[in-house]
Amino acid sequence: MRNTVKQKLKNGGRTIGAFLQMMSPVSAEILSRSGFDWLIVDLEHAPGDFANLQSQLQAMSGSGVVPFARAPWNDEVAIKRILDTGVMGVLVPYVNTRAEAEAAVAACKYPPRGVRGVAGSPRAAGYTGNAAGYLASANDETIVMVAVETTEAVDNLDEILRVPDLDGIFMGPMDLASSMGHLGNPGHPEAQAQIATIEKKVLASDKFLGTVATTRDKAIECIEKGYRWLVVMQDGASLLKAGRDTVRELHEA
Repeated sequence: MRNTVKQKLKNGGRTIGAFLQMMSPVSAEILSRSGFDWLIVDLEHAPGDFANLQSQLQAMSGSGVVPFARAPWNDEVAIKRILDTGVMGVLVPYVNTRAEAEAAVAACKYPPRGVRGVAGSPRAAGYTGNAAGYLASANDETIVMVAVETTEAVDNLDEILRVPDLDGIFMGPMDLASSMGHLGNPGHPEAQAQIATIEKKVLASDKFLGTVATTRDKAIECIEKGYRWLVVMQDGASLLKAGRDTVRELHEA
């Protein structure tokens, strides 16, 4: 198990990817051949399950893209099952304290560094075919990210950033703004001030910073600030936009 994205991030590189929210192995297969560094299957806001997650990973096989998943919650059982499908990175949502960040990391690591249950039979370990190799490398190669998306999390960010084995912080702008009373409005000045605080603290740490940036201008802005893990596309939303643009252009013609 060798995580090329983790190595790239350690070397200060920038990476881009897309959310998979359509639960479709076909969508996963197509996007895995589009040149992204990674793809992240969304189990928090999309109605997929662990079997569907594995089908999407199988569709990506051979493409070279690094598979991630967003967990439905900070739950060690769910995270264990996600990792056993063969993802190389996990984004854990709604982490508000150092203790919660430590629990997220522990769920992703085998003992003694964590509490992940050990089995050589799942897909991640090659159905026993690569159990020894996988068990030896998984702790070091798996990327662990937590989402900072509330004012409580921002207040505790200094402590969260001190958690060992935590690789990155994902800044969730929509939830952050909503936690401040500005539902769905991350552009509000108060939300922007909190985002600036997150950027300043994370970029000064040894963790990488990620977020959603689904327009060219926003992605360039984030890269120039120092973000190194950007969601630049969402499969369902992008399909909707492509359809609307086609209809609009033809009506105009």
